[in-house]
Amino acid sequence: MGSDILERFPVQLEIPIAWGEMDSFQHVNNLVYLRWFESARMAYFGNCNYLEVMQETGIGPILRDSRIRYRIPLTFPGSVISATRVTRLEQDRFTMEHLIYSPEHNAVAAEGEGVIVCVDYKQNCKAAVPQHYRDLITEMEPIKPEIFD
Repeated sequence: MGSDILERFPVQLEIPIAWGEMDSFQHVNNLVYLRWFESARMAYFGNCNYLEVMQETGIGPILRDSRIRYRIPLTFPGSVISATRVTRLEQDRFTMEHLIYSPEHNAVAAEGEGVIVCVDYKQNCKAAVPQHYRDLITEMEPIKPEIFD
């Protein structure tokens, strides 16, 4: 099951579950899943050379909102695969699907999405998704995102 569900995600990170991520309810704290989403999202941005683009243009990504659905509790010891992909590409934003997969359980532990808006940090306003991002996103994705301009 794992490889089937993960094959549509171009960015996948294996992350060990740390003892300190457990909470008083004997499972990984809910906020940790969002950090795992963030780690995969930042790896995806790295593949788009976002720091280079920000230095050249002043335009960069920012998380506008995030949604998560928890499916199974996780515990230490173990690991997860945090995976992400872009499912929708618009003029000034794109939507990323996130997945937390547990190899130990052979199951999806959480899923969600985030909407990323591009911001011109020099002018302090929304900006169009840079063409460089658009090109790399469509090149990286095994399943092409819906594109709305």
